[in-house]
Amino acid sequence: MNGNKQQVRVWCDGCYDMVHFGHANSLRQAKAMGDYLVVGVHNDEEITKHKGPPVFTEEERYKMVRGIKWVDEVIEGAPYVTTLETLDKYDCQFCVHGDDITTTADGVDTYHIVKAAGRYKECQRTQGVSTTDLVGRMLLMTRGHQQRGDSEYKVERSRTESMSEDSAARSPWTGVSQFLPTTQKIIQFSEGKEPKPGDKIVYVAGAFDLFHVGHLDFLEKARAQGDYLIVGLHTDPVVNQYKGANYPIMNLHERVLSVLACRYVSEVVIGAPYSVSKDMMDHFKVDLVVHGATPVATDVDGEDGDPYEEPKRRNKFMVIDSGSTMTTELLVQRIISNRLSFVERNKKKEAKEANLWKAMTNDDQEK
Repeated sequence: MNGNKQQVRVWCDGCYDMVHFGHANSLRQAKAMGDYLVVGVHNDEEITKHKGPPVFTEEERYKMVRGIKWVDEVIEGAPYVTTLETLDKYDCQFCVHGDDITTTADGVDTYHIVKAAGRYKECQRTQGVSTTDLVGRMLLMTRGHQQRGDSEYKVERSRTESMSEDSAARSPWTGVSQFLPTTQKIIQFSEGKEPKPGDKIVYVAGAFDLFHVGHLDFLEKARAQGDYLIVGLHTDPVVNQYKGANYPIMNLHERVLSVLACRYVSEVVIGAPYSVSKDMMDHFKVDLVVHGATPVATDVDGEDGDPYEEPKRRNKFMVIDSGSTMTTELLVQRIISNRLSFVERNKKKEAKEANLWKAMTNDDQEK
C-alpha cells in the first residue's frame, strides 16, 4: 500500500442557519467522501442579499458549524457562488452539496461552475427537516410536530401545520415531510465509543431543543469537566410539562440526532428520566452530574423532590454557567419579532425553487 497517498480534501459551503441534524447529516456524508472536510459559511450580507435575513448571526453560525464533529475547518465569509478558485485556494479536490437546489437572487444555480468542471458531488438530503420548516413551527407555534402519549414513538407521515404545505403541493425541497428515524441513522451519528477505564464520566440532561450556541457553549464546558460526556434527553411530554406552550419545537427523534452531531458529546440517553436516580448513576458509572444556570422544575415526575438530590448527596453535582445569553425561548422570540421578514423569505425561497424545478423538468422532457 502506498504510504504517500494524497489526502482528499472536501469542500462544502452554505448558510448553515439554525444548524440542525439535516445540515450535520450532509456534512457527515461529505466527510465520508474524503479525509479532511473544509466548510465555507456565508456571511449575513450575502445571505440577506440572495435568500433573506438569517435567523442566527454569522458569528453564531461559524461557531455552530465548528461544533459539528465531522468538520475539520471552517472558512468564514465564503462566497455565495462556489468557484474553482475557492476550491483551489483551500486545496479541495471537489465540492459536495445535497440533492436540493440552491440559487442566487437571480435564480442561478450556485454550483453551476463546479458542476461544469466536473468537481461537484452530491449527497442525499435528509428528508423531513429544513430551516424553513423549523421557522414555520415557531411562527405558528403549533404542536403538530410533537408525538405525545401513546403516539410518542410512533413513526408515520403526519399532517404538518406549517407555512410549507405537503411536499407534493409546492417545492419538493421546502415542503414538509415527517422525519423518519431509524436505528441506522442513530448509529451513523453516534461515535460508538465506550468510556475507557479511568475515564471521568460527566452526565447532563435537558430538552436541548432547537440546538443552538447556548447549548454548544454549555456542552463544551461540561465536557471539559471530564473525559466522556453523556447527555440525557427528556421525552416530548416531559419537556412540554416543564416548558409549556408549544415546546419542544423539535421532537425527541430530531433532538437526539442534533445532540449526537455535537463534537463534545460521547453518548445520548434517549428519553432520560427527569430525576437522576441512584440506579442511573450506578448504571452509567457517573462521576459528575452537571446542570446549567437555568431554574430546575421540581414536580415533573409528580413529586416535589429535587431531581438532583442523589448526585448532590454523593457530592457529585455542579452548576455551570455557559456564559451565553441564548436560550430556546429567546430564539423563538427572535423569530416571532421578525415574523414578516421570515414569512417573505420562505415565500421567495419556495418560488425560486419551484421555478427552477419547473425549468429542469421542461429540460428533461425536451431531451
